[in-house]
Amino acid sequence: MAIRLKPLKEQAIVITGASSGIGLATARTAAEAGAQVLMVARSEDVLRGLVAQWQAEGLRVEAKAADVGDAAGVQAAADYAVEVFGRIDTWVNDAGVALYAKLMETPDDEHERLFRTNYFGVVHGCKAAVPHLLKQGGALITVGSIVSDMPSPIMGAYAASKHAIKAYVAALRMELRAAGAPIAVTLVKPSGIDTPIGQHAPNHERGEGQIPPPIYDPQLVADAILACAVRPRRTITVGGGGLAQVLFANHFPTLFEKIAPIGAKTFTDPRKAQPEPSNLKWGVGAGRIRSGEHPHARRTSLYTSAALNPGTTSAIIAGLAGSAVAWWWAGRRPS
Repeated sequence: MAIRLKPLKEQAIVITGASSGIGLATARTAAEAGAQVLMVARSEDVLRGLVAQWQAEGLRVEAKAADVGDAAGVQAAADYAVEVFGRIDTWVNDAGVALYAKLMETPDDEHERLFRTNYFGVVHGCKAAVPHLLKQGGALITVGSIVSDMPSPIMGAYAASKHAIKAYVAALRMELRAAGAPIAVTLVKPSGIDTPIGQHAPNHERGEGQIPPPIYDPQLVADAILACAVRPRRTITVGGGGLAQVLFANHFPTLFEKIAPIGAKTFTDPRKAQPEPSNLKWGVGAGRIRSGEHPHARRTSLYTSAALNPGTTSAIIAGLAGSAVAWWWAGRRPS
């Protein structure tokens, strides 16, 4: 069954984790495109300020404070979206936290709390969104990570949560498709993205938590999310550099296992102190899209652009191929 999605300007969109990083960039971009946006996050004061500022600019935004680890809070956010917008056309699961520690040194309570936010936050979001999306169809988009496709020392708990998200989303897609549900289910897998997530994380290693390279700008992910909100896609990786890492890890697992712990040394900067407190249990440090530490983060990705625009890419390739043939044939003609 073909699923048709509305243009952004006609959509009502709910975004969790909307007070910082990718979620904040996505909310702003969607609102500027004319969508009605409900921003969901724990930082109620930050959300209130953003909504007041953006509404003054003429943007159609609302906010609802909720912890995605609390099923009742997420359900209340979904109900509020329907109350103020009349429906939900796209739901974006973006809320997430990180944790830097070797697995044997990861405190159980922090490990469980990370899963409560990253994994169960997605579960709660999907369970709240699907009944509404079933009514008129729509998009259910979850932000995962490239580490759902490969292991990651020092960030092993985080990677495990993203593996779980990938499996949940894939199984849910199968079940909804079998039921004939008019819902496009998408998993977005960012590479390392220049958000404040590392600065907000619990860190049991020496120094400040860093974003694993190569590092891309959050706007690339926001644009990919919103592209999936208007055109159904199963999955999209943001950042060709991250995809290259995944391919290497999958095709050369023994070598990857040897060099990954060496690469993991870049996950922290021993010259800097980790900001405290972390946002594992409470909303801390919200209101910023970028970390402020990576001014040269990549703002383009040829791979992601090609994946999002296969028709354009095919035309370019065909044009280049045609030019090459013409050049070759011209060279064969007698002068």
